[in-house]
Amino acid sequence: MTPLAEFITALHGVASGEGEVITDPVRLRTYECDGLTYHRATPGVVVLAESAAQIAAIVKLCNRYGVPFVARGSGTGLSGGALPRTDGVLIVTSKMRRVLEIDLPNRRAVVEPGVTNLAITEAVREQGYYYAPDPSSQQICSIGGNVAENSGGAHCLKYGFTVNHVEACEIVTPDGDIVILDRMDPGYDLLGAFVGSEGTLGIATKVTVRLSRTPEAVTTVLAAFESIEQGGRAVSAIIGAGIVPAAIEMMDALSIEAAEAAVACAYPEGAGAVLIVELDGPAEAVERQFAQLTEICAQAFELRVAADPAERAAIWKGRKSAFAAVGRISPAYIVQDGVVPRTSLPAVLASIDRLSAEYGIKVANVFHAGDGNLHPLVLFDDAEPGAGERAETVSGKILDLCVENGGSITGEHGVGVDKSRYMPRMFSDDDLDTMQLVRCAFDPGNLSNPGKVFPTPRLCGEVPGVRKGVHPLVESGKAEQF
Repeated sequence: MTPLAEFITALHGVASGEGEVITDPVRLRTYECDGLTYHRATPGVVVLAESAAQIAAIVKLCNRYGVPFVARGSGTGLSGGALPRTDGVLIVTSKMRRVLEIDLPNRRAVVEPGVTNLAITEAVREQGYYYAPDPSSQQICSIGGNVAENSGGAHCLKYGFTVNHVEACEIVTPDGDIVILDRMDPGYDLLGAFVGSEGTLGIATKVTVRLSRTPEAVTTVLAAFESIEQGGRAVSAIIGAGIVPAAIEMMDALSIEAAEAAVACAYPEGAGAVLIVELDGPAEAVERQFAQLTEICAQAFELRVAADPAERAAIWKGRKSAFAAVGRISPAYIVQDGVVPRTSLPAVLASIDRLSAEYGIKVANVFHAGDGNLHPLVLFDDAEPGAGERAETVSGKILDLCVENGGSITGEHGVGVDKSRYMPRMFSDDDLDTMQLVRCAFDPGNLSNPGKVFPTPRLCGEVPGVRKGVHPLVESGKAEQF
């Protein structure tokens, strides 16, 4: 009997009476990828977990049998961060979806990891509060995944990322202990290290989030420009004027075409780019900023202002559906995620156009313009020989552009398996070794989501430095070196 088969036999005992163990090959394929379908692997076994105690017991079993484990929430991630292991267990937390406590005087809520992002806001909306981070998938993405990837969303320009709104986490460590990481604890900020660690430092089983007061006034504006260059100049002018909107989003003509085909968002015809700007805060301040905004966007050939929440939702509809909408105009696509300084946006977008023409691969651009977070959608036909490889090349070259222009290979989607090969473009061998020492401190057995983030995992206890020869994990088939 193989170690995995022995593990599965023991797993049935741990999961008896709660949760569910899935071994059926057809059902396992449900979990073979996350939102980035370009990478797929059928898990060895799946457990639908229902409690922290059960997850801790499963992780202890993993240590006993040397079986790797990967945590998964709603599966909406876009970097292959929840890509399972064929020789391991996928621990799914989507059934753990209780809102455990709402503490309005202290502006906090305690939730299980399977609670959807938007459900937190819905639980406190009537009391005048909301949860600020808002990924486009917020209706279905879960808070555990948000914590793992340090998700952002359209409003991160003003309100920051998940890490800015998490006060504490109960986690199951890679050796199966249940511990609390609290922002108020003295010493090193272990909570800060855990948020955004992409499941490599353990599994969140309870999250305490910060609630924000609903702003007094919100004004949402859609500005349509003839070209993306005009839109880019408007973004620079808005920030240069000292305005900090809740959100500044931009879509190019191709992404607008996709959104129209999918959700009939009725954006202005003939737009080379649309800019969505949302202002919020005290009514007087919003009114003043709106007056400035209308002057700055004088080159827009159409300016729409939402008169009520329904019109606001209509403006956001196209942007929120953009990623999925691209499926209407392309059989397959790669969602990429990089960051550049705002001042570099025009040059980088022009370079992306040149790459698109050179490789015969269309690229639709959707991005958080306010903080330079690009989400190019690289379109291709997976039935065409070589198209996938060309799309992957273009995708990588876009990340190179981001780094060359002083940016990063990821803004909010994480590194996962998709971008691990690009980490050496940003970091030296010493940098990567230092980062992995943190992972080793949490996970000396390299069982917690192995093969993610780093191009080649270092073995805990290795002497840092340039590695000679084949890494033992590569030689054993447990890791892939690019």
